[in-house]
Order: sequence, then C-alpha cells, then structure tokens
Amino acid sequence: MDMEARGHSEHPEALRLWLRLLTCTQLVEKQVRTQLREQFDTTLPRFDLMAQLERNPEGLKMNELSRRMMVTGGNVTGITDQLVAEGVVERMEVDGDRRAYRVRLTTRGRKFFGEMARQHEAWIVAAFEALSPREVESFYKLLGKVKQTQQTLKSTVAGLTDKLETA
Repeated sequence: MDMEARGHSEHPEALRLWLRLLTCTQLVEKQVRTQLREQFDTTLPRFDLMAQLERNPEGLKMNELSRRMMVTGGNVTGITDQLVAEGVVERMEVDGDRRAYRVRLTTRGRKFFGEMARQHEAWIVAAFEALSPREVESFYKLLGKVKQTQQTLKSTVAGLTDKLETA
C-alpha cells in the first residue's frame, strides 16, 4: 500500500494532494535507486555525496558535507571511505586544522559522476514524460508557491520563538 492509499474522498483535497506527492516522490526515488544500482553499482547516498563535490570543485570539509546532505558525520565518513578506496574521491588535509579533512572528486570521479549525472537527468525527465512542457512549468511554479509559504512560515515561527526566549 502506498502513501496515497491512506487518503479518502472525505479528506481535504490538500491532504490527498500531499499524499499523492509523497507517493510520486517515493516511486521516482525507488526507480532512481534501482537504476543507480543496476547501471553504476552505486547508491543514492553515494551519488548525492559526489553531486555535492561536483558543485564544489575545490572540495568540502567533512562537516560541511554532513550538513549539506543532512546526515551524520559517521554516514559521510563511511561513504567517503568507500569512494576513496575506489579512487573517485580524495581526502586532503586542511591547513591549520589537523583534525579536519577536505574531500574532493578525483579526475576519475568527475568522469564517473558525469556519466551518472547524465543518466540521472534522463531518468528524472522520463519520470515526468506524461506531462507536457507547459504542465511541468506550471507544476514547478505551483510548488514554488508552496515552498515560499513554508519558508515564510518557518521564518515567522523562528521569530516568534526568539521573542518568547528573550521575554
């Protein structure tokens, strides 16, 4: 049973939309995970770590990778260890901080990630092929409104929390 099956006609449309969105996200993610495993013998977390490094050619500190990926430092360390062993990322010492390391893609890693990224893009495009370009654009804009509302709400709640703490 998927998330959407929890919704019923008596529930508000917004709840049913949320459940459909979750279901679609899970289905697309499952497909991406399967394709990464079958075509590249890798996982989505490894892909995500490499994507962060691809956007930052100079590399990132381990704690920054952890923050950006929203996972524990231990998770990042484990994935990094695997990728270093495969020769697709390298660790470099950080000047002035003997405890910190910067991680970056190797030349081999850039090439490997480039191949995966092209396929990943094709899988995502295929996931939305039932929609016309205009529908994709409209959907994107509508979700942008939801995103903006949530960001505004988050800021408002944070401001209220700050006021309560200083009172």
